[in-house]
Amino acid sequence: MDVLYFAWVRERIGLPREQVKTQARTVNDLVAELRDREERYAAAFADLSALRVAVDQELADFDAPLDGAREVAFFPPMTGG
Repeated sequence: MDVLYFAWVRERIGLPREQVKTQARTVNDLVAELRDREERYAAAFADLSALRVAVDQELADFDAPLDGAREVAFFPPMTGG
């Protein structure tokens, strides 16, 4: 699965994207796996209320299922003007 990181999430992790082999069933499961990798992931995912997620380019909740998903993206909330 492709995992994409945007804005400060990318800065904390140090990567714009990566291929992740996962057994995660939900986005929350994926976040837990990533947090366990190392400190930079734990720092990036420390406050999920400051993050949004998209699964296959559609906004989703952190309890969204990942069955068949090809891409997950993490980014801060966006504002418009």
